[in-house]
Amino acid sequence: MQKDTVTIINNRTNEKFEYPILDGTVGPSVVDISTFYQDTGMFTFDRGYTSTASCRSKITYIDGGKGQLMYRGYDISYLAKNRTFLDTAYLLLNKTLPSKEELEDFSIEMKKRSFIRESMKKLFDAFPDNAHPMAILSASVSALSTFYFEHLDIDKPNEYMEMAKRIIAKMPTIAAFAHRYSQGLPIIYPDLGRGFTENFLYMLRGYPHRHIDLKPIEIKALDTIFTLHADHEQNASTTTVRNVGSTHAHPYAAISAGIGALWGRAHGGANESVIRQLEMIGSVDRVDEFIKRAKDKDDPFRLMGFGHRVYKNFDPRAKILKEIRDKLMEEGIGVNSELVKVANKIEKIALSDEYFISRKLYPNVDFHSGLILQALKIPKEMFAVIFVIGRTPGWVAQWIELQEQPTIKIARPRQLYVGPVDRTPKDD
Repeated sequence: MQKDTVTIINNRTNEKFEYPILDGTVGPSVVDISTFYQDTGMFTFDRGYTSTASCRSKITYIDGGKGQLMYRGYDISYLAKNRTFLDTAYLLLNKTLPSKEELEDFSIEMKKRSFIRESMKKLFDAFPDNAHPMAILSASVSALSTFYFEHLDIDKPNEYMEMAKRIIAKMPTIAAFAHRYSQGLPIIYPDLGRGFTENFLYMLRGYPHRHIDLKPIEIKALDTIFTLHADHEQNASTTTVRNVGSTHAHPYAAISAGIGALWGRAHGGANESVIRQLEMIGSVDRVDEFIKRAKDKDDPFRLMGFGHRVYKNFDPRAKILKEIRDKLMEEGIGVNSELVKVANKIEKIALSDEYFISRKLYPNVDFHSGLILQALKIPKEMFAVIFVIGRTPGWVAQWIELQEQPTIKIARPRQLYVGPVDRTPKDD
């Protein structure tokens, strides 16, 4: 059977080269240009890899035009509204949703693995009180490799899964400890009687010998945020995890690198930027002023929380979070009503203004998540940390998928060199 191909003609030499078209189960087809340099002596140029597929994957699918996101074939709306974050983590790792008994066993194992070695607490002591939690988190995850030597060179599926469950279970504990140490607060250990998401809120807010009342809507809100962030195809941090993994570095090094990538304001720090911008605007009376600035090409001001690299329609996660935000407000759970009014007016204008519509600047996941996290009494400096906890199952699943390939090719992009040439003195 004749395969579909793409023909590339070099106008300088009139040579023709054919490259096969590969089809996925859904989504755009790709042109396999693996031999392009060998055939032509040239590289392709694709800044930011906007048109480049770097791998085959069965984990997450995004249709940016339709505003669709699926994990392992399940629509994100179904998972966020009908399943828990642990269901989703199990799905990403095991390729199928758990039965009731499988979920119970998975939950019990995650609780038991949530404790960290007591000697790790010395690491937290070494950081200054004002250290950013993301810096502590990245260093602590990398330090896990010093406690679990067997995972420095793993090559069997059962070893992958043990590592995966270990790092997913410990991430909330490390994150909560990092926050408590930075605030000079007593450490709260995991409670085996609480679920995954509830336990994190408990460790974050709790005090010794004091009952902490966590409302179901609070737990559901944070659990939904974790689910919505669990994976998102080949974004910057996931690509970082895969790139580091391609060197055969241990998984803790790969996840630590992913945390570093996620720390950036354009990635995991975006929801913090949204909150700070809403606070800067401060009142609905000032919204028009900032909308005008956002439309002024000579003004560096940029409206945060709108537009997305992939979604050219509504970000499906944003719709879900807006519903959660409104439920929190209905139950009187700490949502800043004045900031919500500002956000709603900005959103209403953006959805009806031709400037934003023509540029496909729709609300993204960051536009609402910051308001929810603020309502849950989570400090701004912890917003990116919340993202890390949610994204860890996706990173680990992507790392495992990479390792399960028959051969691993180390990531090595090429470049278009535009620097000076031949500056070495000839007579020295």
